[in-house]
Amino acid sequence: MKQTNIKDTTEILDAAYLKELEVFYSDKLLEDTLPFWFPRSIDHECGGYLFMRDQEGTLIDTDKAVWIQGRACWLLATLYNTVEQKEEWLEAARIGYEFLKKYCFDANGKMYFHVDRQGNPIRMRRYFFSETFAAIAFAAYAKAAGDLNIAAEARHLFGICIDYANGAKLIEPKYEPTRPMKGIGVPMIMINTAQQIRETINDPRCDQVISSCIAEIEKDFVKDDIRCVMEQVGPQGEIIDHIDGRTLNPGHAIEGAWFILHEARYRNGDPDLVDLGCRMLDYMWERGWDKEYGGILYFKDVYNKPVQEYWQDMKFWWPQNETIIATLLAYVMTGDPKYKHWHQQINQYAYDHFHDKTNGEWFGYLHRDGTIAQTAKGNLFKGPFHLPRQEWYCMQVLKEFSSIKL
Repeated sequence: MKQTNIKDTTEILDAAYLKELEVFYSDKLLEDTLPFWFPRSIDHECGGYLFMRDQEGTLIDTDKAVWIQGRACWLLATLYNTVEQKEEWLEAARIGYEFLKKYCFDANGKMYFHVDRQGNPIRMRRYFFSETFAAIAFAAYAKAAGDLNIAAEARHLFGICIDYANGAKLIEPKYEPTRPMKGIGVPMIMINTAQQIRETINDPRCDQVISSCIAEIEKDFVKDDIRCVMEQVGPQGEIIDHIDGRTLNPGHAIEGAWFILHEARYRNGDPDLVDLGCRMLDYMWERGWDKEYGGILYFKDVYNKPVQEYWQDMKFWWPQNETIIATLLAYVMTGDPKYKHWHQQINQYAYDHFHDKTNGEWFGYLHRDGTIAQTAKGNLFKGPFHLPRQEWYCMQVLKEFSSIKL
């Protein structure tokens, strides 16, 4: 099938189904997901947000994960920029921005991973994901507030991220150099960071960063001969036949697929990028979809050997979010009914099993059979990001489709 953009596929898509989805995602975002988190999570006393919450929204801890502070600030500013200019969203984004700037950097400019309620540092991690999420948060808030100084801060942070990604700034290594490996996470996060910077405040470095990261993913991580997207490879893209090197994360690779499909949309339906994104989705759906119970499994082994991590067959919330986005994008960009079917499957599974119909939002962790493993809605790794981003992004794609049809 010829790969096309949304404008080219409008006549072969199920318009009624997509309109139904637009209403569904809009309702879930604005009436279910966001009200669970806001305004209750805004910390008016100490700044930032209190996201470590149980099923009904009660606090289970007052500590703050820095990368989730950045993600939430980005979300609130993005809603202000793209959905409605609500002053409460802008004000809440300001509170997050100011907490990040005041408390979340050390004396050398490196960002913490984990701070207490007052902003006192608890933990620094080796990776630079706190910086990437702060960069997109600062950029989105700069656009919302119309503040050129904050935009400059965002570009500065983006530059730091580029330096970490290309090795100009070094991070203390986690492993000895005996078996060097690199992960798909760095090029992936840099694609998305650059896309968000470009969308909000622009930066002349964005397009080159995106292109080079996509090229690295296609060259080193996408293995067409075995229909797989690797999570970690050797320095030249070689498969490392040890437990860590063989471990796949299907949901993570599918997230990378939709970043690339998003770039294809930006580039007027670039057929090579559509093809790459769809190949990545196809390979990892085949490996990650649980044919017995439904949902995307957390880890798999590239050669179907036992996986080391004991949670390998659990269902985490965020791989389902990424797969919902990827399957929708693949459908609207290709018109292939296979992707519509996959989207229906993952949407139904996720909202049937993860969604808390009583209190709103999603549980984060299920056993393989779909039963709830624990009731927390927020912790150091889960907060208002993957789910509301999924609902917001799908809503935006579907609104674009509706405007073209009209």
